[in-house]
Amino acid sequence: MSEFSLIAQHFSRHQATNDIAISVGDDCAVVDVPAGQQLVICTDTMVANRHYPSDTPAHAIGHKAVAVNLSDLSAMGATPHSITLALSLPSYDVAWVAGFADGLYAICNRYGVKLIGGDTTYAPTTTISVTAVGYIPKHQAITRHGAMVGDVICVSGHIGSASFALSQILQNQPSQLRDKLDYPEPQVALGQALRGYAHSMIDISDGLGQDLGHILAASGVGARLDLDKIPCHTLLEHLPFAQKYQHIINGGDDYQLCFTMNKEKFDQFQANFPHFSIHAIGEIVADGGVQLFEHGQAVAFDIKGFEHF
Repeated sequence: MSEFSLIAQHFSRHQATNDIAISVGDDCAVVDVPAGQQLVICTDTMVANRHYPSDTPAHAIGHKAVAVNLSDLSAMGATPHSITLALSLPSYDVAWVAGFADGLYAICNRYGVKLIGGDTTYAPTTTISVTAVGYIPKHQAITRHGAMVGDVICVSGHIGSASFALSQILQNQPSQLRDKLDYPEPQVALGQALRGYAHSMIDISDGLGQDLGHILAASGVGARLDLDKIPCHTLLEHLPFAQKYQHIINGGDDYQLCFTMNKEKFDQFQANFPHFSIHAIGEIVADGGVQLFEHGQAVAFDIKGFEHF
């Protein structure tokens, strides 16, 4: 099958809309930008056996390729709009591509996102790059560099589940948390709700410790982190200390949000949005670095997140 037949068969489900004048099938997409909005753009790449296990279903890979990008948009408080896809394959497996496309379109449809273009080509290893485009009202983007001394450090959801699932998979064990690794759910609604509340924010992709460190470095501050306040699945609660916090602090692929806000805004947010699962896990301090505590006692733990090289 030719490249263009592959695109026509699997990746032409979204048609032009009122704000998408030209979509898949031309040299470029043409998209209107709403008045008073700014574009928010991100790209993530996934490589087979590097970013997902070899036994991951194609449907899950399609889902995750989109989810990780929507998570980046969520970390800025943006509303997702559209994506482009660059898909490089060692061969054309009809069933695999069909499953991948189904997973991709399923999450796109759930969040009102359109596939508006991309490219397909040969590569010795399956490589998937998605670029996501979103909108945000001017000057309302939430960045990494706004954390202030005294801010509460917060996270959404459970932390460490995907890392724990991966560790079980690599040991050829079944995992009750496999879907947390294969089908992460971007926190789109929470990210938007945090506009006007959060001073800084990042999504947790490479590990809570490392990603929080990006906020600290960008903001020129430090953190006191209370390990016992970090929410985790019950399967992780009774693991030995080092193993438990290896998943919670250093494990990646959670795609939850880590953000900071002052205590008053934290209380207001919880009162106004009680349906969101957010947890205070520490405080921004003046001194650089991360101070770790468990039940009020200082503890030592080596923070190391995911590294691509």
